Amino acid sequence: MKLAVVGGGSTYTPELIDGFARLRDTLPVEELVLVDPAADRLELVGGLARRIFARQGHPGKIVTTSDLDAGVAGADAVLLQLRVGGQAARNQDETWPLECGCVGQETTGAGGLAKALRTVPVVLDIAERVRRTNPDAWIIDFTNPVGIVTRALLQAGHKAVGLCNVAIGFQRKFAALLDVTPGEVHLDHVGLNHLTWELGVRLGGPDGEDVLPKLLAEHGDAIAGDLRMPRQLVDRLGVVPSYYLRYFYTHDEVVRELGTKPSRAAEVAAMEKELLEMYGDPALDEKPALLGKRGGAFYSEAAVDLASALLGGGGSAVQVVNTSNRGTLPFLPDDAVIEVQARVDGTGAVPLAVPALDPLYAGLIGHVTAYEDLALDAALRGGRDRVFKALLAHPLVGQFEYAEALTDKLIAHNREHLAWA
Repeated sequence: MKLAVVGGGSTYTPELIDGFARLRDTLPVEELVLVDPAADRLELVGGLARRIFARQGHPGKIVTTSDLDAGVAGADAVLLQLRVGGQAARNQDETWPLECGCVGQETTGAGGLAKALRTVPVVLDIAERVRRTNPDAWIIDFTNPVGIVTRALLQAGHKAVGLCNVAIGFQRKFAALLDVTPGEVHLDHVGLNHLTWELGVRLGGPDGEDVLPKLLAEHGDAIAGDLRMPRQLVDRLGVVPSYYLRYFYTHDEVVRELGTKPSRAAEVAAMEKELLEMYGDPALDEKPALLGKRGGAFYSEAAVDLASALLGGGGSAVQVVNTSNRGTLPFLPDDAVIEVQARVDGTGAVPLAVPALDPLYAGLIGHVTAYEDLALDAALRGGRDRVFKALLAHPLVGQFEYAEALTDKLIAHNREHLAWA
């Protein structure tokens, strides 16, 4: 089995390599190709990757290349984890929206739209080159904004599934609180990428006992603390929202907070510099503890499980993924991309049935899906008016004055990445 990772020079990659090494019985990789145009980073990451494989006795071969076509040739699956514009562009996404009193974040709001506009054309070009080289390859997208990017891939006819680590993170946290194994925890996870709620936490499978009320009663303070949301809010909802819902539920507080400290991008850039220095140490043969602060926890385990299921291996049959709605949420178009539990096999991902949603959740899902429609149109066809409409539709912007100002700021800060600007 051959896998390729586009964006293989990311500081995330050793987390992925560690999972491939530990879970080699689930996903027996014979050749792993790390593809990245940044040759200096790629060699540092590739060297550590080979040492991790060697330490854990993995027989697979790790190849590094800056040649995309050669790297993906013959691959059974291609994982996308790229960041167009790097941390510098992310830093802009997280700062200029604050000038208008709107949240600055890399996957939602005005910053998330900027990232989508930069990313979608690049990902579609990569996917088309994968299809020319190997039309049977699966594309697993971890590149944010995952929902919009995955929808672009599916609409272009690619064999694609989107992946996020939010659900597996909740599964691991809840399992620890319940003192059970992660495999015993099934989540009623519903929504869009970075806009999800855990409506139930079941033991033993989709039909198991719902222990979410017990979790909230016994561990509500810890859960709310992790989400950085008020305990009273979580109690009144009676469900566990994803961390990203704090940008909606406590927007103004978050804006004030973000205006008083360095951006997350600045923190990550400093962390990446330190990580790359570590990766260059020939004695290092395991992922360093610092990587745990970089983000992407449990990404490797989710990626291994998904790739294995898609490629006919031993991966879990039911997983949380991003895939086409196909009537699952009846108030959304069939081709909208939702993030829910799905049955995954060699033919792709089919969402499991979801009970009727409370309007509190369905309304926000519908609103953000409308924004994503407009965002994808802007990413595919460009133009100031399309950018403006997407911003005006976003619930974190939504006012004419803000949408006008943010449109100009977005274009000014991203001109080098927008072919039409």
